[in-house]
Amino acid sequence: MAALLVLWMAFTVQYAIILIVDPNPLVTAMGVALIVLPVIGVWWLVLELRFVIRGQRLLGILEREGGLPVDDLPRLPSGRIDPEVGRARFDDARAEADAAPTSWRAWSRLSLAYDAAGDRGRARWAMRRAIALATDARRRGEG
Repeated sequence: MAALLVLWMAFTVQYAIILIVDPNPLVTAMGVALIVLPVIGVWWLVLELRFVIRGQRLLGILEREGGLPVDDLPRLPSGRIDPEVGRARFDDARAEADAAPTSWRAWSRLSLAYDAAGDRGRARWAMRRAIALATDARRRGEG
């Protein structure tokens, strides 16, 4: 997906340059405006890559500590976790996060539970919370 975005950005910049060198001022203005799209694309790509790297780092720490939940959930023929079973396991992770609201470990596990339940939006939200809590803990020297 990132490779396709980079390819799209390259073609967009190339087309924008073609428009910018045109002698017509209106076409030149359109070329300058078209440069904005790849800039937004690069900004979004950098944000997403930072999110993935930070989230993977936290999950790696949890794995080394033995804190990742066991992935023994039944799967659908597509390979995805059965959403009903994922929702059943979700309650335990939610209770853990409610009991320890400043624990990045609890929020990371909650993120995995949201993902298992099929709620990717909330999974990303919980992982962002875990990343913020881990960053705060690192700043305070708590590791």
